[in-house]
Amino acid sequence: MPATSLSCRVCATEHPLEVIGTCTRCFGPLDPAYDWDRVRASATRERIEAGPASIWRYADLLPVAAPEEPRLAPGFTPIVPAPRLAEEIGVRELWLKLDTANPTHSFKDRVVAVAARKAQEAGLTTLACSSTGNLAGAVAARAAAEGLEAAVFVPADLEPEKLTAAAAYGPTIYAVDGHYDHCSRLSVELSFELPWGFVNVNLRSYYAEGSKTLAYEIAEQLGWRAPDVVAIPIASGALFHKVGQGFAELRSLGLIDGVAPSLVGGQAEGCQPVATAFREGTTVTPVRPDTIARSLAIGSPADGDFAVATARETGGSIHAVAENAIGENMALLARTTGVFGETATGVTLGALRAAVEAGDVRSRDRVVLLVTGDGLKTPAPVAFTYAPVRIAPDADAFLDEVLAAA
Repeated sequence: MPATSLSCRVCATEHPLEVIGTCTRCFGPLDPAYDWDRVRASATRERIEAGPASIWRYADLLPVAAPEEPRLAPGFTPIVPAPRLAEEIGVRELWLKLDTANPTHSFKDRVVAVAARKAQEAGLTTLACSSTGNLAGAVAARAAAEGLEAAVFVPADLEPEKLTAAAAYGPTIYAVDGHYDHCSRLSVELSFELPWGFVNVNLRSYYAEGSKTLAYEIAEQLGWRAPDVVAIPIASGALFHKVGQGFAELRSLGLIDGVAPSLVGGQAEGCQPVATAFREGTTVTPVRPDTIARSLAIGSPADGDFAVATARETGGSIHAVAENAIGENMALLARTTGVFGETATGVTLGALRAAVEAGDVRSRDRVVLLVTGDGLKTPAPVAFTYAPVRIAPDADAFLDEVLAAA
């Protein structure tokens, strides 16, 4: 394992590779530091391509050792062309990265797999998290696969489809009276009191690294070439920032040539602290979420300012998407590609369309859109598409009356 320490992203203070949430000096976020000479020697295209069809093919680029017997291994999800949607929105080439193919149908399986490995290395027996839904399912499923206990803290009014799916794995679900930021604050406080592995608190340094595997896979699956643009939803900002970091690392290691892609981020209009900060050139100011895109409803995003910096560094942009456009974009994706993404994907597609209209994305660009979660978890925004034609069980009447009148 090439990771050598944890380094503060703000003040660069080094910490040991332990279960620790923030820098002990300035409370900044911690990132794993690597022995890059060792990584260059081991992380070759050939070695990666010979690895397992999961995130563990990139073990040389992760801060934990790959499991000897991977269970429910996520990653290496399909990337598929979307020519009809590309024509609809006005780009030359569009690909969909389908993280709906992960074990619990969202990208969260990636980050939880890495965090859980660290929890096991540290001898922790309970995985925990605060969640807007997808993470709850990923933590519960990973705990079930590994024989661990699971405890998840979620807003009490979360979509029942997500909570039912998570409950099936047998976790203890704590429904918190409040929104996600209340859950997050509670889990931070409890992380100091309980010997649990809170994947997005005291294991966050390891958890967030799992997002980089999306960049690794996209580059490899496109023939070790970076696309021109990657469209990504923004909640805490960690996914957006880490995907940018992943592409930068591939360039530094010589695994891809040329420039890294521009990153386009999306937030829902009812919870847009990062989009506002990007648009107004300010730091992120917390807001009270009021959006149907519950998986993105984080009013105080921990990595929001880093997401803004990543957008600027990559020549990208961040856009807010109107609430009434989220379901329309989910439906557009479904009817032009056969892929049903959740509300976060409706936001991501809306942001990409806005970037094209603003000229941030060119018509000649090669674009990848992340489908981070399954639409079956959030079907309500596309309920307007359900308009069945009621008919009698009579073939003659169908042919003579229904079809003739169409």
